[in-house]
Amino acid sequence: MKNKYGRFTPLWMAVCVVLGILVGTFYANHFSGNRLNIINSSGNKLNNLLHIIDDQYVDTVNINDLVEKAMPQILAELDPHSVYITAREGEIANDDLRGSFFGIGIEFTIRQDTIRVQNVIGNGPAERAGVLAGDKIVEVDDSVFVGKICTNAEAMHRLKGPKDTKVKLGILRYGENKLRHITITRGEIPTKSITSSYMLDDESGYIRIKNFGENTYPELLIALAKLAQQQFSNLVIDLRGNTGGYLESAVQIANEFLSRGQLIVYTQGRAFPRQDYRADGRGSYQNLPLVVLVDEASASASEILAGAIQDNDRGTIIGRRSFGKGLVQKPMEFSDHSMIRLTIARYYTPSGRCIQKPYTDGSHYDDDWVSRYQHGEFFSEDSIKHTGPEYHTANGRVVYGGGGITPDIFIPEDTLDMTSYYKEASMSGLILQYAFSYSDENRQRLADMTSVKEMETYLKKQNVVDKFAAYAEKNGLKRRNLMIQKSHKLLERFLVSRIIYNIHSEQAWTEYLNQDDPSIIEALRLFRENAAFPQKPVAPASDKKVAHA
Repeated sequence: MKNKYGRFTPLWMAVCVVLGILVGTFYANHFSGNRLNIINSSGNKLNNLLHIIDDQYVDTVNINDLVEKAMPQILAELDPHSVYITAREGEIANDDLRGSFFGIGIEFTIRQDTIRVQNVIGNGPAERAGVLAGDKIVEVDDSVFVGKICTNAEAMHRLKGPKDTKVKLGILRYGENKLRHITITRGEIPTKSITSSYMLDDESGYIRIKNFGENTYPELLIALAKLAQQQFSNLVIDLRGNTGGYLESAVQIANEFLSRGQLIVYTQGRAFPRQDYRADGRGSYQNLPLVVLVDEASASASEILAGAIQDNDRGTIIGRRSFGKGLVQKPMEFSDHSMIRLTIARYYTPSGRCIQKPYTDGSHYDDDWVSRYQHGEFFSEDSIKHTGPEYHTANGRVVYGGGGITPDIFIPEDTLDMTSYYKEASMSGLILQYAFSYSDENRQRLADMTSVKEMETYLKKQNVVDKFAAYAEKNGLKRRNLMIQKSHKLLERFLVSRIIYNIHSEQAWTEYLNQDDPSIIEALRLFRENAAFPQKPVAPASDKKVAHA
């Protein structure tokens, strides 16, 4: 009989052969461990690698953990400021910039594996519940919280929490043997960007900005209004130690001091066209004599503000060369609230300079401060190495890019009385430890002293340097009387400042240190001589004019 499928037989045979090859190839590759060619035929190579590991690695692997560890390494290949941040790290990092967080309202330090309450925020939950500065927190929610588990990160995790939730603390108070139990209802705790604002003399106001957060600009306006009530006619803005924050806050503050149309900063990146930020002319202090203080820890938004003031010849920059961060990061959050901060652009000061320092060698970037110190830059202006070309301010003064804002007036770090004993006492943490112990033991007496001057006078009569040396020797720092004598002024200044900080506030601490601060002294000199506005350089008659485009 004639086969009715005869004419389709070759087609069916071909289909069977192809199916046989595909099935055979799959099983051969699967069991031989060679799936790479098939997987790489499409898709992302990194994803493919993770699939291979998940499918074939000899041991069970937690792919999520592997990704968590790999992401920081991948981003580190781009630049030093593109980073991956876990959800908990992101929450901690953003608290200062958001302007508030939910917690109990204390400043604390970890000493001898125990939380020590350093300051209690006025009218906060902890103060209302009866917590005092000097208290030791040894229990949290009926669990012992001392020892190796007691870290800064873990303490913040346990003490912070959603609004109106409760936390029960076990507290040991100085002079008491019985444990106190205090239950605190968490509330909103404000975080201040402006930590000090006061009059340096009858005419000169001073404002210290710790960082640039959401509320920094309104805080500045409040500080300026209070200084205006005291009839200030000059201003010092202290950005030393300010590592930055939000670009928008720096732009808002610069706007207060610049004239309409003056460029503050501009940003530009491969996927982000140039964006200019200009003053709108609404600033209330466009003609106020101004000095800005910077140092090697002033970075990012601090450099935006300092660069805008310098390039527009609006005021004088005093201090040491700033950090050199000219990269703009965009935060991008994942579903688990972890995030990456990816560099998307560079920012440029009004003269056109990008002040980002070189980062091709990651290890050198991290050790830049050490290199500057060893090279002598902290002590001599002539030792500053500029990696960028020359630029010119509005008045034609030369400024440099490629590594921070170089101040108009250089102030060296004071090393006259520095000794190896002082360095070890500082870096070991012994000065901080002793200052806290002294504050704790004398808290009631010191708290009755209302002024910084009164406390300073009292403490200098107590021979705190000699008492510290005895304490340090008991804790492993060999006593060296000649070095102690040479560094006596530095040791006393450090000890007294920390005791004042522990008893009163950061503003009191700042006021004490500013009394003999060389940068403050130089700023006041400029104000007296009406020289806070940088002038156009006067060229010799034989010099030809040079145009700059």
